[in-house]
Amino acid sequence: MALARARRSESAFNYWPGFVDALSTLVLSIVFLLSVFLVVQFFLSQEVTGKDKALEQLNAKIAELNDMLSMEKLGKVNLTDQLSQMRAGLAAAEGERDRVKGLYEGLAGAGNDATSRANELNKALDSEKQVSSRALAQIEVLNQQISALRRQLAALEEALQASESRDKESQSRIADLGQRLNVALAQRVQELSRYRSEFFGRLRAILGNRPDIRIVGDRFVFQSEVFFDTGQATLLPEGKSELDKVASALIDLDKRIPSEIAWVLRVDGHTDVRPITNSPQFKSNWELSSARAISVVQYLISLGVPAQRLVAAGFAEFQPLDPGNTEEAYRRNRRIELKLTEK
Repeated sequence: MALARARRSESAFNYWPGFVDALSTLVLSIVFLLSVFLVVQFFLSQEVTGKDKALEQLNAKIAELNDMLSMEKLGKVNLTDQLSQMRAGLAAAEGERDRVKGLYEGLAGAGNDATSRANELNKALDSEKQVSSRALAQIEVLNQQISALRRQLAALEEALQASESRDKESQSRIADLGQRLNVALAQRVQELSRYRSEFFGRLRAILGNRPDIRIVGDRFVFQSEVFFDTGQATLLPEGKSELDKVASALIDLDKRIPSEIAWVLRVDGHTDVRPITNSPQFKSNWELSSARAISVVQYLISLGVPAQRLVAAGFAEFQPLDPGNTEEAYRRNRRIELKLTEK
């Protein structure tokens, strides 16, 4: 039985040495990796340290440059102050020189010390002038530029004055022409008014005192029933007879009025306010009033009245003579008006 146990123990596999070797290898690997990490960390820290030093150096240089810039600015301010002081000294020296010269002229015999003092002051003055020569040159350039600008300004003022003079002449001519035009227009209006009065007087004599034909202001007013049936635009024989008289007066008037007077006879058609119903020919009072005015114009042209002296216009119900709603008001508003006027 003991022999059997010994055999079993010999035949069993021993794992412990392999485990120890694996553990040792793992520990060594970890140690190696830590070593590599430390080395890399060391080099990185060195690199960062070098960059920090470089940054500090750059910051130091920037600070140094800022200091130099401040010193330059301060030096510039000091130079400006010195220049101001030198200019003040120059002015003082000039005053002192003038004073000394006066004393020298008055006390020539006793002025040896004053002469030496004047010489010293002249030397100082020359030195001051040399220092300020650049500023004087700049002032001279500015003076030249100012002179050039003044010359340009004078030229512009001369051009402006010439333009204003021409403008005044043009305005006076325009005013004169306008006045003459107004006089000519007034004369033409007076002539046309005279011929209109003659025309109306002749029509009044020709047409007689009919109740359905009257004068309203500067217009002859014919009731529509003189020329047309209700809702129609075809001239009636009685209307043609009346238009024959008007055409005769117009033809005679056209021969008498000078050609330079632009006149026309305007024929206006008007209706009452009631809308058109059941009319296949006219859809509205606009169409009816315009068609009636055109019929009158066409008939006058057929009688020999020049077409360029006639105008047809339709006003529908929108220019009533009587605003009432009675049959009498409707009858008065249905009319044909003749007006002699300018183009």
